[in-house]
Amino acid sequence: MQSFKMAIRSILSNKMRSFLTMLGIIIGVASVIMLVSIVTGYMSSMVESFASMGVDRINVSVTNTASRVLEPDEMYEFFDDNRDTFLYMSPTVTPQGRVKYKNETLSSTRVGGYSDDYLSVMGYEMEAGRNISWSDISGNRKMAVLGYYTAWYMFGSSENAVGESLKIGNALFTVAGVVQRQDEDSLEQGGTDDFVWIPYTVAAKMNRSSQIGSYIVTIRDVTKADEDAEMIEDFLYTVFRNDDLYTVVANSSMLAEMNRMISQISLMLGGIAGISLLVAGVGVMNIMLVSVTERTREIGIRKALGAKRRTIMKQFVIEAAVTSTIGGLIGIAVGSVCTGLIGTAIGIKATPTLSAVLISFGVSVGIGLIFGYMPANRAAKLNPIDALRSE
Repeated sequence: MQSFKMAIRSILSNKMRSFLTMLGIIIGVASVIMLVSIVTGYMSSMVESFASMGVDRINVSVTNTASRVLEPDEMYEFFDDNRDTFLYMSPTVTPQGRVKYKNETLSSTRVGGYSDDYLSVMGYEMEAGRNISWSDISGNRKMAVLGYYTAWYMFGSSENAVGESLKIGNALFTVAGVVQRQDEDSLEQGGTDDFVWIPYTVAAKMNRSSQIGSYIVTIRDVTKADEDAEMIEDFLYTVFRNDDLYTVVANSSMLAEMNRMISQISLMLGGIAGISLLVAGVGVMNIMLVSVTERTREIGIRKALGAKRRTIMKQFVIEAAVTSTIGGLIGIAVGSVCTGLIGTAIGIKATPTLSAVLISFGVSVGIGLIFGYMPANRAAKLNPIDALRSE
C-alpha cells in the first residue's frame, strides 16, 4: 500500500510526463477496443442479414441433362418419405417476364414461382386473401400472391389488391392474396416487400420448360443440418450418378463458416492494434529509466536506511503498473465512447466487446509489469554509496 501511495504521488508530481507516458497505453487500448468492436458489429449485422434468409434452410440446385432429369414428383416423393427430417419444401423457378402495371414495367419487383409451402419456408403470414394453393399448382392456374409494397403501389392497399389483375410478361394473373408487411422501417421499390409469387408450374411453362433446377427445403433440427444435407446428396446421387450435376448447401453451415471468419478477422485486427500497446510499453520503460536516474539519490538514502532490494524493486514495478493501469482505464473509457459514436455514424450497432476490453486492459497492466521490471531491477541493484554521491 505504501508503494502504491508513492506511485500515485510520483504520477501527480509529474502530471505532463505521466500523461504522455499513459498516452501510448490509452491510444493502444482504445484502438483495440474500437477496431475489434466495430468489425464485430459490422460483421454481426451481415450475419443477421444472412440469418434472416433462414438458418433452417437447405438450397438444392440441379443440372438436368438429356438422360438424367430430377422430376418435381421425385423430389416430393423423397420429401414425403422423410417428413420426420424435413418440414417444408418448394421448387423455385424464376419466370421470364417483368411485372406490368398499366403502362409501367416494374423492373425491380422480384417474381418467383413457388409451391404453397413457400409462405411457411419464409416464415411469413398473409395480410389479406389467401396463399397459393395446391389446386393452383396442379391446375396451372394463373394466381399470384403479392408483397405488401407491390400491393400498395399498384392498388393502394392489401384489401383492394385481392381479386385484381396484373400482367407478368404477356400473361394475365389474378391476385389471390397479399403477404404481411416485413420491413417496418421503409416501403421502397426493390425492397423486402416488393415481390410477386406465382405457382411454380405456371412459372416453368412461362419458361417453356417443365424441368425444375432448384429447390428449397427447411429442416426440423438445425443442429443436424449437415446430416440432412448429406441425406439429400445421397438421394440426388441415385438420380444423377454424378455429383457434379447437383449442389446442396445448408445455410447454417455457411453461417458457421462466416462466424469463424469473423473471429479470425477480429483477432487479426486486434493483434495489429495491439502493436501500439507494445510501443507504449517501450515508452513506459523509457520514462521509468528516467525516473530511476532522477531518483538515484533517493534510492541511495532508502538503501542506507535499511531498505531491501526487493522493496526498491517493488516500488518501481508498482509505479509502472499503476501508470499502465490508469492509462488502460482511460483507454477503455475512450474506446467505449468512440465505438458507440463511430457505430452510429456508419449505421451499425457497435458495442464494446467484453473480450476486447478484458484483453486490452490485461495487456496494458502486463506491459506495466514487464517493461517496469528492467528499470526497477536497475534501481534495486544500485550501490548505496554510489547512489548517495549522485547529483
